[in-house]
Amino acid sequence: METLGIGLHYEDATLGRKFKTIGRTVTEADIVNFVNCTGMVEVLFTNLEFLKHESDLKGRPAPAALVYCFAEGLLVQATMQHTGFAFLQMEFNVKGPVIAGDTIHVECEVIEARRSKNRPNRGLVRTRNIVRKQDGTAVLEYTPLRMMKARASE
Repeated sequence: METLGIGLHYEDATLGRKFKTIGRTVTEADIVNFVNCTGMVEVLFTNLEFLKHESDLKGRPAPAALVYCFAEGLLVQATMQHTGFAFLQMEFNVKGPVIAGDTIHVECEVIEARRSKNRPNRGLVRTRNIVRKQDGTAVLEYTPLRMMKARASE
């Protein structure tokens, strides 16, 4: 019997493959819970008077770390269950703010895919992940290198 919900295998991550995730709205409760859980109690995230009178942003901003975590959550659901074995490295660039009420999704492109030299039943896959808001604006870009399960060794 087939099991649904299994992630992509190394062989599925062909160079140039592109896809996007479903969206997720970032709520004020998400931001408050994340900030309190992580201790990121910077006034930019906790002080509405600071936001009103001193910030250039309109609305409660989400920490980039929260946006990244939500993006990874969207990707894990769709691509890595049972097949993603290690997160090895990445470059990370913040492009713009996410404000409570924004809806994000991830656009993903496979930019590197190779068989592991040490583990023939694994592949190394790097993607370019662009997190976009509902209006298409890019807010994060990162390029994780992951070790993934292969269906068969060469």
